[in-house]
Amino acid sequence: MERILIIGSPGSGKSTLSLKLSEKLGLPIVHLDKLFWRPGWVEAPREEFDAALAEALKGEKWIIDGNYGRTLKMRLARADTVIMPDYPTAVCVFRVLKRILTNHGRTRPDMGEDCPERLDWEFLRYVAGFRRKNRQKLLDALSGWGGEVIFIRSKREYGKFLLTLRG
Repeated sequence: MERILIIGSPGSGKSTLSLKLSEKLGLPIVHLDKLFWRPGWVEAPREEFDAALAEALKGEKWIIDGNYGRTLKMRLARADTVIMPDYPTAVCVFRVLKRILTNHGRTRPDMGEDCPERLDWEFLRYVAGFRRKNRQKLLDALSGWGGEVIFIRSKREYGKFLLTLRG
């Protein structure tokens, strides 16, 4: 595992997992939210985001955290491993709400600069509908892909997975 994609629902623990993997494996992390969001929750122009992602993909070793389905094909072309925390909707919604309460008004390190955590009903609806509307798209994209795909569906599986890593 040298080029790892971490995909899945918001609130599934993608960023936390990427940090743990980075510590264990010594791989640099690319947070797609950090590439996409400009200060004040302004979206990066598509060309800038794509150029920054293309530059990151040139690296020999990395962990890329985030979905951004439009770019999944180009990321899969360079990745050797995909890890998908695959938790129930209720768990993901709870974690997002907890994250909002814990970090409200502060910008998380995995987010673009000056994008403070906030309550965003549209985003919460996205999280609540992710499993029903977006999960299958991710699974379809992985179908036939030649790399290793690891699903993590529980805290127990998460712990076991981390124990298997060298580092």
